[in-house]
Amino acid sequence: MKVFGIAGWSGSGKTTLLEQLLPVLIARGTTVSTIKHTHHDVDLDRPGKDSYRHRTAGAIDVMLSSSARWAILHENRQPQEPELDELIGHMTPVDLVLVEGFKRHPHPKMEVFRPALGRTFISEGDPSYVAIASDQPLGPGAPPLPVIPLNDIAAIASFIVDHCRLRD
Repeated sequence: MKVFGIAGWSGSGKTTLLEQLLPVLIARGTTVSTIKHTHHDVDLDRPGKDSYRHRTAGAIDVMLSSSARWAILHENRQPQEPELDELIGHMTPVDLVLVEGFKRHPHPKMEVFRPALGRTFISEGDPSYVAIASDQPLGPGAPPLPVIPLNDIAAIASFIVDHCRLRD
């Protein structure tokens, strides 16, 4: 599976970009899955539910299943967070895994950058960044990377397809 990341500061529009990219990539015949990194404690379960009771009783994996979808809740009982490669290994094979976050992992990625946020470039000096998507032209001091207009979803999709050597 090819892996490509979308990274940027909070509020830069990463999730919105992914939400717009997915249907464009899928319409081109690319199968896509996503991974979203968060620094928050994720709990999709609720106290009192059977699955919560299974998990808090010690189950490592609890699978929820219905006619609409299924999900596995995996309790990370290790002191460190799993590596991205390990997480991808648990996914169903697809053409492309889009990763939101994991901004310092060495997979290729695009920075979503909005000058109005007043933040520095995450991509500065990091060779894993291969492009920047921005809502404004970037001036002097920007990393020497291709810049794609943030609202040109087709161009961003084409860049990812070309960079990952996926076939349209």
